[in-house]
Amino acid sequence: MKNKFCTIFFLAAMLFTFLANAQVKKWTLEECVNYAVANNISIKLTALDAETVNVAKSDAWGAFLPTANLQGSHSWNIGLNQNITTGLLENQTTQFTSVGLNVGVDIYNGLQNQNRLRRANLAIIAAQYKLTKMEEDIALNVANAYLQILFNKENLKVQEQQLAYDNQQMERIEQLVEGGAVPRGDLLDIKATIAADNQKKIAAENALLISKLSLAQLMQLEDFQNFDTKDSDYPEDQSNVLLETPSAIYAKAKETRTELKAAKADVEVAEKDVKIARGAYQPRLSGFYSFTTRAAYSDKVIGVAPNSANPVSVIGYVEGTNQNVFQYNYQPILGKHDPILDQFNDNKGHSFGLSLNIPILNGFSTRNNVERSKIDLERTRITLQQKELDLERNVYTAYTDAQGALKAYDAAVSAANAREESLTYAKERYEVGLINVFDLNQAQTLAVNAQSEVLRTKYDFIFKVKILEFYFGIPIYQKQ
Repeated sequence: MKNKFCTIFFLAAMLFTFLANAQVKKWTLEECVNYAVANNISIKLTALDAETVNVAKSDAWGAFLPTANLQGSHSWNIGLNQNITTGLLENQTTQFTSVGLNVGVDIYNGLQNQNRLRRANLAIIAAQYKLTKMEEDIALNVANAYLQILFNKENLKVQEQQLAYDNQQMERIEQLVEGGAVPRGDLLDIKATIAADNQKKIAAENALLISKLSLAQLMQLEDFQNFDTKDSDYPEDQSNVLLETPSAIYAKAKETRTELKAAKADVEVAEKDVKIARGAYQPRLSGFYSFTTRAAYSDKVIGVAPNSANPVSVIGYVEGTNQNVFQYNYQPILGKHDPILDQFNDNKGHSFGLSLNIPILNGFSTRNNVERSKIDLERTRITLQQKELDLERNVYTAYTDAQGALKAYDAAVSAANAREESLTYAKERYEVGLINVFDLNQAQTLAVNAQSEVLRTKYDFIFKVKILEFYFGIPIYQKQ
């Protein structure tokens, strides 16, 4: 009995776990936006651009630091070479080693380093604005896709309700046909209507599925097969932003919109580029320091001449005598490490000083660079003006669209109410035999279409108000 109880408990636990895992997560609008901002590919690419600008700032800081380079070389001279000790030409292998350290620092270069650092800071600000703008655009697209899903859900409910009503109507007409109260043609008409209802229901299901897939892909969601949104209903009440005038909304947008801030930052960056280019006209003063040392030695045999304790080297060979020519009383070139280290110590040298470079003629490269930077500056200024004009046009368009969407929604509600009353009247007339089932179905179809139009205009109005609020400085989402 105990084992049986444990088995039942285990199966119940497994079933509960399965049902819990089978539940599909219901996403809110805020969750969708935050997930999209964190995972969208376009946002990631824009974030990489911002990181590249940070590297450029590191380059600007590095220009203030001295340059230091350590160099070294080692060479072999094989064949007829001059003996570095005797000056005689001999067949020998001579090795040379040299090492050195060079240090340089810019003292003055037309303030180019300072302007490059200021430019890098401005470029970072501009990159952050552009990243924010990309996040706002994605958030707006997500909100539109989310509202489209809500519309498709409600539209599917309307189609399902219509299908259920027509099925009930068919059952009733079947009874009336069997009783001889209505002709059999009415039954055929209602069956055709049900077939059309099924087609509309399938189309609504497909539209809902596609809208879910579109939002899931926009969010870069991998498990899009199980993606779904919460069945939240957004109120269609008027927003306070509709109480503002278009000029007031535009004035607020000029202060808050990210695209204008980014365009202004681009202008400031271009101004720094002009200063950097002009800095090349000025003299460049730099300081330098150099340290070098060297050592040289050959591969000839070094030893001690007979009956002598002094170090010698073989410097020649007397042909036909089998005798070497020795030189005495000098430090050997090749031997233990100490003599080589002594050469490095004896041959070391230092040099330092200032270098002044005054540009006179460089093929107009400096002049052309200045002209190019001026053209780029003018381009950014014109771009800023264009963005201001675009913003003004977009604000007035959004305001007009929102007002028009509100009127369309009010008209759709009035039309739907009228169609509902007309449908009620048609049902009453059908009950007393004044109209046939075809006329009743027509009234029903018009009523359903009116309900769908209410839904469409409702979510269209909500989204267009969102856009208007967006220009007024009300964010689509709050960053986590």
